[in-house]
Amino acid sequence: MHPNPRDPHPTPQVGVVVIGYNDAAHVADAVRSALGQGAAVGEVVAVDDCSTDGTGELLARLAAGEPRLRVVRRGVNSGGCGSPRNTGIDAVTMPYVMFLDSDDVLPPGAVDALLTAATGARAEVASGLCVRRELPSGREQPWQAPLYTVHSVLARPSQHPRLVHDTLCVNKLYRTAFLREHGIRFPAGRFLYEDFVFTARVLAAAPRIALVPDRVYVWHVRRSAEQLSLSLDRGGIDNWKARTEACALAYDILLGAGQKELARASRAKFLDHEVRMYARELELHDVPYRRAWWAHTRAYLTRYDAADWELNPTAPGRLLARVVLESPEPRDLPRLKELAARPARLLPPYARTSDGTPVWSADLPQVTLAPLLSRPTHVLPLTVDAELRPRARDSRLRLRLHELYGRTAEAGPQEVDVEWQSREDGRAVQRATATFTPSGSDCWSAELPVDPAALGAGTWDLRLTLRFADGASRDVTAHALAGAGRLRRRAVPSARCGVLLVQPYATHSGALALRVAAGVRGVMTVARGRLRRLLH
Repeated sequence: MHPNPRDPHPTPQVGVVVIGYNDAAHVADAVRSALGQGAAVGEVVAVDDCSTDGTGELLARLAAGEPRLRVVRRGVNSGGCGSPRNTGIDAVTMPYVMFLDSDDVLPPGAVDALLTAATGARAEVASGLCVRRELPSGREQPWQAPLYTVHSVLARPSQHPRLVHDTLCVNKLYRTAFLREHGIRFPAGRFLYEDFVFTARVLAAAPRIALVPDRVYVWHVRRSAEQLSLSLDRGGIDNWKARTEACALAYDILLGAGQKELARASRAKFLDHEVRMYARELELHDVPYRRAWWAHTRAYLTRYDAADWELNPTAPGRLLARVVLESPEPRDLPRLKELAARPARLLPPYARTSDGTPVWSADLPQVTLAPLLSRPTHVLPLTVDAELRPRARDSRLRLRLHELYGRTAEAGPQEVDVEWQSREDGRAVQRATATFTPSGSDCWSAELPVDPAALGAGTWDLRLTLRFADGASRDVTAHALAGAGRLRRRAVPSARCGVLLVQPYATHSGALALRVAAGVRGVMTVARGRLRRLLH
């Protein structure tokens, strides 16, 4: 490859380690995305974890025509991602190293952005923005975006404890000698969430870190794939046990290295991220799974000390965890699911003790909600109920905002901004504003029209912004009211499409969303899909 005179890094300095197992369908795209980064990439080390689908042969053919590509074939499948990455660390010869999974890609300019930051700041680690791309829709969601809003340099990780939330290893560039000098490696064998442990080992070594706002990694999420990725396959309790094991080991590594603030932050992250994510899905599992999850989580939470609980006591993950810890059996799953949503919703009832202290429920008064009385309005877990009944001429969205221990009335609800956001491309349509009016002693209501035909075919999420007399605002999603035929699919005549099939439904976190199928063809597609599911 001839150097480009305009290339900011004409001297090869980076080795990209691509790992894969039985992924012949995607590995070539991953390798080409690494080779396409320019002259800064001096080598791509493709580690084949003893594939049986032709992945190794495909890589060998690519290497025959590309001198920068080296293929390392492992003799025995490791069962995980850690061992192949360790093989890559041993094999790479460049001063810097990155990791890339066989089903993902590096966007153009990723290596240059990270290398410029690392060399300019003399940093051992440079880290940038990863985006999760849902396939086949192509919808993208940034991962841990608050970390990557501006260029910054940290002399040590403890300056920014939120770094523990970004447990990915793939959106980072590492100085190879730094990893080797500190003996930083991945857990070997079939160890799920190996990047949690690797990242903890990196942070424990207190590297100088450069952060960049550039997109440096595209994480492909294929939920419809025959074989889910190891991290997405959360169907069995072993996945949760593996995740808690990785989180516990990460905490021990940080604490053992004297990084007390980072260790404390890692425990907070477990409550805010892991517990909330799995609690949202708990109702989808059978009773044996729920009991096993509950028992395992309770046992894990007994490791937390008073200081762990005192940090931000009204955070939704902490409230949820306190309910689990104080209850021997699974309980209040629908309410916990809504509290685990993002943004969080605390559904009624709003219980108090005899002295007026807010608590989780009358039969669980030891879980106090008193700190809610002093929290700012814009972070309160406010609940809005939503009901949408599609009709031929006048579809109406009805909203009801609940009181929350006097805080809602204190703020003074005034208006609600409403929009529908496309699940496919993120665009927002049918923006409107409605005025809240008091409804009884503890609710405020608003109502406005919805035109499903103007939305068009697709899946639409309801987004709300509540506005208050005290100047505060709160972005929320709405709790989907169920029962009494509220979430029924309806065929609605349409002058534009002939017929629309409109389905209000509750997402797995309980929020109201809307599916729209347009025209006879769209209706038939939905009907065929429904028939297939019934037959299956």
